[in-house]
Amino acid sequence: MAHIDLFFSTLSPYAYLAGNRAEEVAAKHNATITYKPLDIMALFARTGGTAPKDRHVSRVEYRAQELVRQAAKLGLAFNLKPAHWPTNGAPSSYAFIAAQNAGGGDLGKLMFAITRAVWAENKDIAEDGVVRSCLSEAGFDPALADSGLLEGAETYAANLEEAVERGVFGSPFYITDRDQRFWGQDRIDDLDAVLAGKM
Repeated sequence: MAHIDLFFSTLSPYAYLAGNRAEEVAAKHNATITYKPLDIMALFARTGGTAPKDRHVSRVEYRAQELVRQAAKLGLAFNLKPAHWPTNGAPSSYAFIAAQNAGGGDLGKLMFAITRAVWAENKDIAEDGVVRSCLSEAGFDPALADSGLLEGAETYAANLEEAVERGVFGSPFYITDRDQRFWGQDRIDDLDAVLAGKM
């Protein structure tokens, strides 16, 4: 059975634009997914990236155009300047880790709900109530927002270290069990092709 490690940030607009397409690809190929939320700003600092606020204006302008184009292409609502970005991504990440450990819900749906809250609904995912709502929407116990915080913090930090060691430098980032790496929501079709043995 094929497996995918999915590294992502709950603050990432590109993780939002991925929707549930990676999950659909995984289901198509009977592959499993392990989700690995991480601190994207720390990842940038460790892997030669630059925080959005520090990028050259040409990159900022291109990113603004491309995000809007991709959202339109995918039929997703999108706010280029959300009210609560950047915010603290740790609480939502800890809750996601607790949900993955607990089971019983849809993790793909949870990832989409959290990122949609930022990029389409102008909600602050650092707030407990927002995280609880996302957990509930995805079929998880909303109380997971308040559980396993120490384990969540440890896993969150470990995910960053693993990401650096395995060549991850952005979000979302997919790695197959054969170490085929795919950066970005616009590479999900390539992930599909590799799992199908076409590439």
